[in-house]
Amino acid sequence: MKIGLFTDTYWPQVNGVATSVATLKESLTLQGHYVHVFTTTDPQAPGSEDDVYRVPSIAFARVGRRVGTLINPRLKQTVKELELDLIHTHTEFSLGILGRKTARALRMPLVHTMHTIYEDYTHYIIKTKSLTPLTKAFARKMTAAFCNSADQVIAPTNKTKDLLLAYGVNRSVAVIPTGLKLDKFAKNHCSPEQVRQIRTKFNLAQDDKVIVNIGRLAAEKNLDEIIYALQNYLPRHPDVKLLLVGDGPAKKQLKSLTLTLSLEQQIIFAGEQPWADIGLYYQLGELFVSASQSETQGLTYIEALAAGLPILAKADPCLENVLQNGVNGYVFQDREDFISLLDRILHDRQHRESLSKEALRLSKPFSAASFGHAVALLYESLLYGKAAYLPAAEALKSRHYQQ
Repeated sequence: MKIGLFTDTYWPQVNGVATSVATLKESLTLQGHYVHVFTTTDPQAPGSEDDVYRVPSIAFARVGRRVGTLINPRLKQTVKELELDLIHTHTEFSLGILGRKTARALRMPLVHTMHTIYEDYTHYIIKTKSLTPLTKAFARKMTAAFCNSADQVIAPTNKTKDLLLAYGVNRSVAVIPTGLKLDKFAKNHCSPEQVRQIRTKFNLAQDDKVIVNIGRLAAEKNLDEIIYALQNYLPRHPDVKLLLVGDGPAKKQLKSLTLTLSLEQQIIFAGEQPWADIGLYYQLGELFVSASQSETQGLTYIEALAAGLPILAKADPCLENVLQNGVNGYVFQDREDFISLLDRILHDRQHRESLSKEALRLSKPFSAASFGHAVALLYESLLYGKAAYLPAAEALKSRHYQQ
């Protein structure tokens, strides 16, 4: 098959959508399909890229993203010359609009993946709190309208699917979790010397117990909830450190909060790190923590599991099939719950090792190969009929009944 992936964000940008698109491209290519990525220009992008087409764009500073121009006469001709079989959009904005427009013009099947719950991000656009209900309602309607313009919708979790149905999406919604190159996060992917160097860089003692969070420092991630929960715990446990890896609009506020609570010696802001090195930072930790409620899937949870880190996360439907309570980590409800579970994981080595072993085992279904295979079957169902999406036995049975 010849496939066009349309996305507003792609490498060298580091975020969940960019990772998902890059992983899908690589996995489909390994299966023998031809995959072309259509995305925005980026000052940090390499001069030459295989099968990547960049549309002129401008920075959208409030969310650290770029927006492509909506008028691009050459794009339709490029897609036509590539003889694409279908278009798969990964954004509801600039490249998503261009992808939808091109698919309609060339009468091609359109698949759309819902990556972002936009009603959780409206505070970046409208600062007036009295307008929040209106902006959230608009975000829901915009999402539903775009999904209903596609032939097939993909949701990474049942949480996202249920949300789309509640929005009024009437298209078929398939749940396909985004996969990852799990070996990138494995312990044997990096050397003990590399880990020691990073510990030294951030003044982490050999016997320090490190809690890790990796991701954007943004309001919707609720990292202030984690910091407030630790305000009494950290002073009583000077060997426990919280390492925040990432950057974002909430960095200044979170640093200020850390200073106010006098926790600057135990809460470390590591900043944004190169994507190639991210696996190293998981290896610094005893566990991964999160209080985010805005995830559609939460790829960092799966990255943590692949690194052998137990997860301690605030209860959220996106954790279904990812976190098994008491098996590979725990969900918490409030601050007291968080501290109690944190203390148990950090100070019960045998239990922590058991959680770690299960974390590795339960990360396996989220491989890049499984992800790419599931998406390819979905493409085939659009192009060649529904039987292509059924398991082999069901497909054979279907053909038998048609004879």
